[in-house]
Amino acid sequence: MRLQVDSHSPIPIRRQLTEQLKHFVEGGGFPRDQALPSIRELAGFLGINPNTVARAMEDLKQSGYVEARRGKGVFVARTVPRRSSATLREAFLKEVVIRAAVLGMTADELAVGVLSLAGVRPAALRGAVEVLLVEDSPEALDFYAKELESQLPLRAKKVLSNDLAQALRQWKGRHRWRAAVTSFFLLPEVARLLRGSRIPVIALLAGAHIETLQRLAELPPGTRVGVASADHHTTHNLEHSIVNAGLPNIAVVGSCPAEGAALGRLVRQAEVMVCSTPAAERVRGLVGSAGQVIIDDPALDKRGVDMLAAVLVGQDERGTADKPLPATGSSRAHPPGGDSPARKTLRPAAQEE
Repeated sequence: MRLQVDSHSPIPIRRQLTEQLKHFVEGGGFPRDQALPSIRELAGFLGINPNTVARAMEDLKQSGYVEARRGKGVFVARTVPRRSSATLREAFLKEVVIRAAVLGMTADELAVGVLSLAGVRPAALRGAVEVLLVEDSPEALDFYAKELESQLPLRAKKVLSNDLAQALRQWKGRHRWRAAVTSFFLLPEVARLLRGSRIPVIALLAGAHIETLQRLAELPPGTRVGVASADHHTTHNLEHSIVNAGLPNIAVVGSCPAEGAALGRLVRQAEVMVCSTPAAERVRGLVGSAGQVIIDDPALDKRGVDMLAAVLVGQDERGTADKPLPATGSSRAHPPGGDSPARKTLRPAAQEE
């Protein structure tokens, strides 16, 4: 177990220790049948006040991470609170630290800034919220639901676009959706059907992974590339992101869904096929040993996820989604100007051991 505290950090030592211990618990760092180190052992190892360790342990008990067993010690709780995975949290924090370093910020400056903003920003979302997810194929619904639920504390109610009008008539306003999510292609129709419901509609975009673009960039000049996926919209998004990369060594000769005669014609034109996992078996069967297949399960564009997160957090800040928000696929969902949190007076949190 690697624990460390910084007495010079603006983050209280108690908070430093609590969050590190949560991280170890979530990552399986403590066996369920093995007692955690005692308060005295942790205090001696870290060189801090035992009372601070005791308060951190109490925080863990109150939040459901550990439990005391009489005469045996403190153990990891049988059921640990469900947060976003430790891997996702660590990846996010690394991204923040790297971006801060690019701007010339030290770790302390970043910590002070976060603590300052915490005083004027809403609290974290409590528990999962429900959003309406509308797409035109089961494959697209499954993809977007999996991506969103892995990145945000939400549950996706999946509805096919052809069934949306009838579903809305059946529900007659009896729902708990905090937002509706769809692709850019379906945005106008979904926004029209939800007009007057005061449910914000967010458009998402899925494109090629950076690793796929890197592999394409390494192909010989003049390589002909075809694109295929499970449905028309996902295929178009994938093709669009590859074309927009502007790779001078390839020529995208076309795209089509994995079903139908068009795929056979496309495979005959292309030297390399980029396709999603659901389409891979059929594409490989048509390509044979002569062609090359690159598997790319589209990545969700982070800007759309960030926009959805901002809408959900903004609703919590107002107490409810009491104002209709415009359907949008861009940052125009945020009110221009106004008194943003960054413009308010920032008060660093007081240091506490």
